[in-house]
Amino acid sequence: MELKTSKEHLKVQKMKKKVLRKQVRAQHTLMRHEGIECSSHATQSLVIANAGLGNGMGRHQLLRIVGEYGLVETLLMPPSKPYSFVKYGTTEEAKKAFDALNGKEVTLEDCGQNIVLYINFLEKVFWKNAVPTSLPPGLMVIEKVISPEEERRILESIDWIGGEDTQNAQKTLKHRRVKHFGYEFRYDNNNVDKDKPLPGGLPEICDPFLEKCLKQGYIKHKPDQLTVNQYEPGQGIPPHIDTHSAFEDEIISLSLGAEIVMDFKHPDGHTVAIMLPRCSLLVMAGESRYLWTHGITPRKYDVIQASELGQKVGTITADAGDLTLNRRETRTSFTFRKVRRSPCNCIYPSVCDSQKGQQSRVQPSFPHNEMEASKLEQEYVHRVYEEIAPHFSSTRHSPWPQIVEFLRSLPKGSIVADVGCGNGKYLGINEDLYMVGCDRSKNLVDICGEKNLEAFVCDALSVPMRSGSCDACISIAVIHHFSTAERRLATIRELVRLLRPGGTALIYVWAMEQEYKNQKSKYLKEKNGSKDKEEEINTGMAQRPLSDQLPDSSSQDSVCSERLLSDPKDKGCDAKPIADSALPIHTNRTSFHSQDLLVPWHLKGGPKKKRESMDTGLFPVGSKESQELSPVFHRYYHVFCEGELEAVCRSLDCVRVQRSYYDQGNWCVVLEKL
Repeated sequence: MELKTSKEHLKVQKMKKKVLRKQVRAQHTLMRHEGIECSSHATQSLVIANAGLGNGMGRHQLLRIVGEYGLVETLLMPPSKPYSFVKYGTTEEAKKAFDALNGKEVTLEDCGQNIVLYINFLEKVFWKNAVPTSLPPGLMVIEKVISPEEERRILESIDWIGGEDTQNAQKTLKHRRVKHFGYEFRYDNNNVDKDKPLPGGLPEICDPFLEKCLKQGYIKHKPDQLTVNQYEPGQGIPPHIDTHSAFEDEIISLSLGAEIVMDFKHPDGHTVAIMLPRCSLLVMAGESRYLWTHGITPRKYDVIQASELGQKVGTITADAGDLTLNRRETRTSFTFRKVRRSPCNCIYPSVCDSQKGQQSRVQPSFPHNEMEASKLEQEYVHRVYEEIAPHFSSTRHSPWPQIVEFLRSLPKGSIVADVGCGNGKYLGINEDLYMVGCDRSKNLVDICGEKNLEAFVCDALSVPMRSGSCDACISIAVIHHFSTAERRLATIRELVRLLRPGGTALIYVWAMEQEYKNQKSKYLKEKNGSKDKEEEINTGMAQRPLSDQLPDSSSQDSVCSERLLSDPKDKGCDAKPIADSALPIHTNRTSFHSQDLLVPWHLKGGPKKKRESMDTGLFPVGSKESQELSPVFHRYYHVFCEGELEAVCRSLDCVRVQRSYYDQGNWCVVLEKL
């Protein structure tokens, strides 16, 4: 009996340790991803890990679970996150829920999967909701455009059982079933063969509906091409723009069988999720048809407004207080188009295949003067970051530990400037500091504003702040984007100008040496990961490099190299000289062979086949080729050799280098203004 009791006691202790371990991991995840610190004492607010929209927990189920222990004042479920925030009326109620639910296994109602809840206290629940968005220009969604009886008849008219039907060009694609009427849409060239109409034309059952659309003014021309797509739960269609030269302006799509959320994206990165209810009509014209991509994310659930439950047309706003999951059902879309007989002359030439630009594939060369340097940075740094800002920001959420340590070591009340702050991931690290950020990218600064962080747009060469106004500055993964030694020195001099005497600055730049002291950086180590993971890391970590890696725990004082600013390679760096030659394009996840180079950024969501086959020649940002062939952008970098950054800093007579070290593929310096 005693032996049995002892075993049960050990089992309980083991389970408690596991729960505590998972609890601590959840704390670290929340701090790393959202900058939210958990509380060591009981409060009214809880964060519940494994109970989020991102892992299949619905709002109604979670409300029932947490509502058993008291009055729930607030329930926030951020989109795509695996955790939720709960605020109770009293601390006692929150503690009661904590004691009952921490480590408890529950079954997700929608999928039957068992999950374990891990809970921590928070000082307060705070989540900034996205600003409500409007529909893309030229887009309309008309509800209940047909009756349920008309829907039934139209759906029954489509025979999916007859196999491959050449008359209607039936296809079974990887992610959906499709039939074409009138003309076959060919996915090999994203166009139609205008000289080979399919026999039979469009189904007669569609005529009354199309006449109604003409009468209501939804379309100007009667369509002569129809694509019927059938989507099972979990299926979707990649983001795309219907080929300009293939079809006329208005494109209409009828949603039958079930509602769906369709995602629209502007070239500047702005996205809008739109609910398409059952029996509704989507009308795309003008900008929404020609410029915005549209697609359906393959998933089994859509995140929708809980108060509407998918029944209302409109954009899905990221209101964490009113989001839930909606299980998808089989949806069939009827998309009607009018085949174009003349070239497209729209006002969006950058994405129009009829207006192919004559841009040459000229690869930029190393700059020889200030004007060339400025032009190079404008084209291959500034413009690129404006294009990729949302995707870039989504990969930049984990603060690097040694930078966090620097910020937390500063005295309370210090004024700190983050020059080149990006999406502002360091601006909220230490609430005891007065931090302000600045960045050359307006879109990244706008993201800072969405997070309620103080930031403004400026060039790191000229920061509009008073001299001597800062106690500290940080410049993380910025200076390596300046293309001449003089401009890199001027950037550091500007940092020093902002500091008061005795103030300190921390500078990080990408290192030429990605293997140091017989240790490969994580940048190289990830090379052998899975293909999908490698692609994600290649695209997400090439600039402001290695945002999510844990730096080497060892640090050392580098021996100062007396390398001259103008020619560091003469003193032992193995970089190939590139003066009077084109800048090489770096292959991600490989060692550097040149100090000055172009690093690709693969914009997430690009068509994989086209990306893989794309020639390595460059296209200017926004050109038709850059958007049609593959969303790949190239950023200029100057990677630093050992001792180079320290030597540049020491060339200024008003500073003292306090510390120089290597941190997982980056050279780093802490300097003090004398």
